[in-house]
Amino acid sequence: MDIYLSALLPEALLVDLPEIDAQHEEIFSRIEALKAACFGSSYVPIDEFDSLLELFDQHFATEERIADEARLEFSNHARVHQDTLRLLHRALGEVINGTHDAHSFLRYAEYWFERHISEEDRLFVTTLKSSKYSRPLDRRTAVDPSCPARA
Repeated sequence: MDIYLSALLPEALLVDLPEIDAQHEEIFSRIEALKAACFGSSYVPIDEFDSLLELFDQHFATEERIADEARLEFSNHARVHQDTLRLLHRALGEVINGTHDAHSFLRYAEYWFERHISEEDRLFVTTLKSSKYSRPLDRRTAVDPSCPARA
């Protein structure tokens, strides 16, 4: 399956793991769409902002699943995910309450995400690729140990 990536995800932020790169692209696209929706307006589409936070949550869960499948130590990275979601939810609450503006929230989310990809996700994928994960797991043998291994 080919995954289309638009120009929103710079090559420097590609981690060379298609599932993760596609999710990164989707998050950046959603941030850009929200910037456009809020530009020159006081309107804040709260459902769309909630959807962005759900995308972050789903993306973090994907990384955690991949790390778990590869049996990698991921607790520090997962803690960063949890702390970030808590911070973003609190910041969105401030946007809703009118104590911070939507553009500041989006600029922060975008900056944080770029830094996270560059510094933490790249290291994660490098560790992942140097592990035995580079070979896909055979789901049948992972689930049923009595099933003969493939040659």
